[in-house]
Amino acid sequence: MTSRSIKRVGVIGGGSWGSALGVLLGRNGHRVMMWDLDPDVRADIALHSRNHRYLPHVELPSGVSAADDLGEVVGEADLVVVAVPAAGVELAARSLAPDLDPEAVVVSATKGLCPRTGRRMTQVLAESADLDPARIVALSGPNLALEVVAGMPSATVVSGPSRRSMCAALEAFSCPTLRVYSNPDTIGVELGGALKNVVAIGAGMNDGLGFGDNTKATLLTRGLAEITRIGVSLGALPATFRGLSGLGDLMATSVSVKSRNYRVGKGLGEGRPLGDILAELGQVAEGVPTTTAAKQLAARLGVEAPIADAISDVISGVVTAREASVRLMQRAPKDEIDESHVIRPE
Repeated sequence: MTSRSIKRVGVIGGGSWGSALGVLLGRNGHRVMMWDLDPDVRADIALHSRNHRYLPHVELPSGVSAADDLGEVVGEADLVVVAVPAAGVELAARSLAPDLDPEAVVVSATKGLCPRTGRRMTQVLAESADLDPARIVALSGPNLALEVVAGMPSATVVSGPSRRSMCAALEAFSCPTLRVYSNPDTIGVELGGALKNVVAIGAGMNDGLGFGDNTKATLLTRGLAEITRIGVSLGALPATFRGLSGLGDLMATSVSVKSRNYRVGKGLGEGRPLGDILAELGQVAEGVPTTTAAKQLAARLGVEAPIADAISDVISGVVTAREASVRLMQRAPKDEIDESHVIRPE
C-alpha cells in the first residue's frame, strides 16, 4: 500500500477532535467510518450527518458516516485514527486489534500519557494491540478542533519510525488548510503534545488569578524548558520542542479560550472546585490526568519539574493556585540555560 492508495479511513473516537479529523479526511475525499463509545453519538452521525454534542454547527461531508460495529469500522480501513482520551487508548487498542487490516497504518491523535504508567500513546497502542511500531504514527501540533473544521490555516506534525507510514498519514491529512510536516522524533513529538497541556492549565490559572503577560510569558518559557528536560532525558531531540508539536502547540493551547486545559486552569485560578469546572466543560481535559502522570514520570527520571509539581498540587487540592505561584517564585535562583541540552558542533 502506498500513501496515495488510502481511501478508507476508520476514526475511533467521536469527540470534538476525532470528529474534526473525520471531517477533514472526508473533505479530502476519503471514505470515513467513525465509531464512538456513546451510541447516541454514533446514531447522530449515521442518521443526521451531524455530531450535535461536540460539533453542533458542522455538517459532516457525504463520505463520513458511523457504525455500531467497531470491527466494521476498522476491518476495511487502510488507515485507522485513534482519537479517544488517553485513559481509554489501551482498551481501544485491544478492541480494534482482532479486526485490523494487517497492512493498515494506525494514527495516534491522542495528546496525553497513560495515567497508570506514564507511557506514550504510540507505546500503548503497540503493546495493547500487539502492533509493529512501524505501522504507528503520532499526529500532533497546534490544532484546535473548531479552527480545523472552520478551515483556518494551520500546520501539524506526523511522526513514527517508518517513513512509509509517515508518508501515508501525511498524504491523508494534507490539504490547502492543513500543512503537514514529518518528524522522526516520535518521543519528542508525543511528549510535546502531552506535556504542553500541563503548562496550559498553568496559563489558565495565570488569567484566573488576574496576572499579566509578564507572568504568562515567564510560565510558558520555563514550562517549555521543563518539557524539554523531561523529553531529552527520554531520548528526544531538543529541537523538536521548538517546533509545532512543542512551542507551537504550547502557544495555541495556553492562550485560546477554545482550549479545554486553559479553561480548567482559569477556573482553578478563580478558586472554583475542579469537579464543577469539569462538569461544565463536559469533555475530557487531558491535562488533568497528564499532570499527575508527568509529575510521577519526572520523579522516576530524577528530572526537576517544579511547574508540573505545583500544578499537580493545585489539582489535588493541596495548595491554591495563588499559593502555587508564590512557591514557584520563591524557588532558589539558578542558571537559565541547562548546559546538558545545548547542542554544539562536533
